Amino acid sequence: MNIKNNILLIAIALFTWTACSDDNNPEPEQPPVDNMDTGFAKGADVGWLTEMEYNGKKFYSSDGREKECMELLKELGMNSIRLRVWVNPSKGWNNSDDVLVKAWRAHNLGMRLMIDFHYSDTWADPGAQSKPAAWEGLTFPDLKTAMYIHTTGVLNRLKEYNIDVEWVQVGNETADGLLWEDGRASVNMQNYAELITTGYEAAKSVYPDTKVIVHLDRGNENALYRWNFDGLKNNGGKWDVIGMSLYPEADTWQEMNNACLSNIQDMISRYDTEVMICEVGMSWDEPEASKAFLTDLIDKARNVANEKCLGVFYWEPQAYGNWEGYTKGAFDNSGRPTIALDAFFD
Repeated sequence: MNIKNNILLIAIALFTWTACSDDNNPEPEQPPVDNMDTGFAKGADVGWLTEMEYNGKKFYSSDGREKECMELLKELGMNSIRLRVWVNPSKGWNNSDDVLVKAWRAHNLGMRLMIDFHYSDTWADPGAQSKPAAWEGLTFPDLKTAMYIHTTGVLNRLKEYNIDVEWVQVGNETADGLLWEDGRASVNMQNYAELITTGYEAAKSVYPDTKVIVHLDRGNENALYRWNFDGLKNNGGKWDVIGMSLYPEADTWQEMNNACLSNIQDMISRYDTEVMICEVGMSWDEPEASKAFLTDLIDKARNVANEKCLGVFYWEPQAYGNWEGYTKGAFDNSGRPTIALDAFFD
């Protein structure tokens, strides 16, 4: 897409943003905040946001004020936004255009940004790491080239608008690798390591100071992390930060928090690396338990091992009303945040 079309896209994004303000008059664009919080990251993945808005979903403060969602999350104490990227999704959501819209909003709110590359046309997770359709049949060297071009292409679009990207996630929940079958870790750890390194080098070529994250699920399972990161290390894989997911139930969060924190300490010691908790969530209708879980995790994580745990991100807290069948958000059915998010407010 050329620059003229990009400018049109941004104008549409800003219209959507201001249309959600407290009155009907569009407000002037605010410049990025200069004194951006650079301490512990307290954030949210809001990849569904523009699609939810398109489908008429609105967001409200606890006292009933209609708010743009990211602005509301900032009021609730969050300082960071995480956005997933798909290569060529069938409906367009989470492609580079959609990511640019959301990243621009976060930038103008002075929020820090993580870009999460799935390297797929749809969801990538421990049970599915499908190649983009356009990459099927490529040789392994050509697959790495396509991955590099996609990564730099998305990041360069953000850089055109002076949007800073503090963290880049190479793959999503890659417990058994990515871009199957070529990059399935249990079959070919060397290929997995080479793909991770390709993403790492692509990210650094655009944003030299960005921290590159390799992200696994089940942050409470130390054996999984040792197997995966020993494999990467032994095969020349490059990363800056180990990312984790953690999704406990109301009756298991204490045990899982303790196991996760122990795993964090082991990762820091074993690999001399930093750690980020990239995804957390709990059922929206267990707000008291969720608040207790998050408060405990945030308080302990921010003080672990000389502050080498960088932050905690809630996955899609704004999802409500059984959106896409997801029930682990932190808003109630009226579109208001539950008390669970009080844990993010200092």
